[in-house]
Amino acid sequence: MNNGLSRLLNRNPYLLSLVLLIFMIAVNRALQDNLFEIGPLNGNLRVFVPAILLAVGQTFVIIAGGVDLSVGAILSMTNAILATQIPQDATGDVFVRALVLALGAGLLAGALNGFGVTVLRLQPIVTTYATSFIFAGIALKVLPEPGGRLPRDLTTFWRNPLEITQDFAIPMSLIVITLLIIFWIVLTKTRYRQYLFATGSKPDAAYSTGVHVNRVKFTTYLFSGLFAALAALALTLGSGTGNPRAGDQMTLPSVVAVVLGGTRLAGGQGNIIGSIIGAVILGLIGNIISFADLDSWVRPLVDALIIITALAIPGIIRLVRRLLQ
Repeated sequence: MNNGLSRLLNRNPYLLSLVLLIFMIAVNRALQDNLFEIGPLNGNLRVFVPAILLAVGQTFVIIAGGVDLSVGAILSMTNAILATQIPQDATGDVFVRALVLALGAGLLAGALNGFGVTVLRLQPIVTTYATSFIFAGIALKVLPEPGGRLPRDLTTFWRNPLEITQDFAIPMSLIVITLLIIFWIVLTKTRYRQYLFATGSKPDAAYSTGVHVNRVKFTTYLFSGLFAALAALALTLGSGTGNPRAGDQMTLPSVVAVVLGGTRLAGGQGNIIGSIIGAVILGLIGNIISFADLDSWVRPLVDALIIITALAIPGIIRLVRRLLQ
């Protein structure tokens, strides 16, 4: 039975996170009576989506054995681009050009990180920490202070649920989350998933079997930059304005959400479904702290404890096994 449970958890490492999610929902529901009504549900998920998208991009990098400490700065940079390139009277063509520019900037940022890690052979944590200052500087250059105002039609489209019938509507953010899950399910059917996990678990063995390890690592940073730009889009549509420091406090939570979702920081294991669950859990923790009127320092303390616990669990399990033997 224990072996069966271990195999189940290895195949679906986010199951424990799912249990924690249910607990957090129950606590949040006790503090917020209307949690499942369409208005609060739509509002909560809309706030969670930028963090979810950052965590999804971060998942690819961590599975491959790296980490991206620049995702918050990339979000700030692309948020500044969107806020300055989409005026209040923007037409559809202007919006498309601004979107292409922002997504392109995210990809270029990811490519710079990937180049530093795979070509220059720099440590991921050092590379992405250094480039984060570059992207943060670009954000301040593009938008020195918070400002900009997007067309009301755009923000209304994102903020309001999609009406299916007169009595039934689906939050746009829920559609985005569903598309992310479908994207991962489709990706798991490709060879890229095998290459990704092989690169993160045993890169030397993967290379000896013909896997282009550096190429796989490079693509993970492209994914990270792209999803950071998409997170900026969701944040910009939600707020209707720009902030050159919008992502300053979002990098650490993206790592926490990935770890909380069952992805190993050492690489080789994980999936974006768990990261989505982790990001939602962190969002619910924020809600609980707010509704319970706790001090603001509690949130970073909780984040730090989650990371420490996630890192300590494998060692604790090995210790328990040795003691039992």
